[in-house]
Amino acid sequence: MKTFLSAVRDEHKNVSLDSQRLRLFSGTSNPSLADEIATYLGLSVGPKVCKRFADGELYLQIQQSIRGCDVFLVQPTCAPVNDNLMELMIMVDACKRASARQITAVIPYYGYARADRKTAGRESITAKLTANLLVKSGVDRVLAMDLHSAQIQGYFDIPCDHIYGSPVLVDYLSKKDLGEIVVVSPDVGGVARARAFAKQMMDSPLAIIDKRRAAHNVSKSLTVIGDVKGKTAILIDDMIDTGGTICAGAELLRKEGAERVIACASHPVFSPPASKRLSQEGLFEEVIVTNSIPLSEKNVFPQLKVLSVANMLGEAIWRIHEESSISSMFRK
Repeated sequence: MKTFLSAVRDEHKNVSLDSQRLRLFSGTSNPSLADEIATYLGLSVGPKVCKRFADGELYLQIQQSIRGCDVFLVQPTCAPVNDNLMELMIMVDACKRASARQITAVIPYYGYARADRKTAGRESITAKLTANLLVKSGVDRVLAMDLHSAQIQGYFDIPCDHIYGSPVLVDYLSKKDLGEIVVVSPDVGGVARARAFAKQMMDSPLAIIDKRRAAHNVSKSLTVIGDVKGKTAILIDDMIDTGGTICAGAELLRKEGAERVIACASHPVFSPPASKRLSQEGLFEEVIVTNSIPLSEKNVFPQLKVLSVANMLGEAIWRIHEESSISSMFRK
């Protein structure tokens, strides 16, 4: 049985990669992911100097010619968000001034994505502000993965390719004996994501947790809409931050008779006390995430499984460079 990536790679297996015109550079937020992407592409991460002055200001220099090249900058804007975002914009500016033909910001995790609309008076829509900053810095296009809401694509006045981590999660889950499955959305806002995931999981049934949020990072789960009794419940979300939402959902699913509970999310933000909550005995059989964000040792626990999205991002980069379809990757 072919995996997601082996199937999409076969589509263009006779097309050679023009590595002379493709350059890949990494910021400091997730260099190991950039190294994996480079391995998939058969390239090396480009050399650069990045250091701080005594007052905290960043200095960055690209140390190879990129004139006329397609440059891809890998930098998830995870914590510390402001530092990583500023570093990305400085890299873009350096590449622009070095006469790169096209600059693509590869952002596996897009910080400030949750501030995508006003929910009260006098609030900032920071997801839009971040998009404006990136465009003004000189980036030509953006490659992002699992944005918190699809509308963020429209915040960019440049091309924004949006890819999904779900095929990697589905490939992994499809090899496990899970019995009868039900895909669960942890809140009403994630129903579209859960429905798409359920379709990929052999059209599995869908359940929804009705939740009311009392404050930021604080949630209260009330009831499950759908049948989960005796089934393997797969909770799917785009990110896990403090773990409050997904853990409250898992507790409710256990009370409603779910035999097994598995959590899946693309972005392991894991703000305290997430790892402590997620590692509770008898709550999750497994917590499956991707390496869009680097994980420190303190956030690793026995139930955690980290899957790599490097090959998928590498495939998307290759297709952008070759000017071929990215959406066809997800029709396999």
